[in-house]
Amino acid sequence: MSRLPPPQESTVNKGHGRVENRQIWVSSDLAGYLDFPHCQQVFRIERTVTKLDGTPMRHEVVFGVTSLRAAEGSPRRLLELNRGHWGIENRLHWVRDVTFDEDRSQVRKGAGAQAMAALRNLTIGLLRRAGATNIAAALRHCIQHAEKTLRLIGL
Repeated sequence: MSRLPPPQESTVNKGHGRVENRQIWVSSDLAGYLDFPHCQQVFRIERTVTKLDGTPMRHEVVFGVTSLRAAEGSPRRLLELNRGHWGIENRLHWVRDVTFDEDRSQVRKGAGAQAMAALRNLTIGLLRRAGATNIAAALRHCIQHAEKTLRLIGL
């Protein structure tokens, strides 16, 4: 088995009672060989999560492709984007699932599910744009103050 060269970038984050170490290896060597539209670089991210006392919790290896050229997508930038992606992903989906109880929605046929998801996303976006940090509390406020809600959407 071949050994990897040292990672091109690594980060260590502490929080929530754990330590997360991320390492990335990036290459543009495969860009012309992959049958993947707009592929400029491929990367490997290795994540190791341990408890603060050093007890291992999780080890993951993920692979990805990006349309960013090396000048736009340095190893550090790709690590930042990857970490930020999951923060956004978790933030949006958690709100949709918990606040709107999306998993129990009965709308499943045709374009209805997509339309409802778009309306939920629009609602979350409008509330965040208006300064809301707690979407559930903002929704309760909107229910109690219909005139403010209508002004929020320009009516």
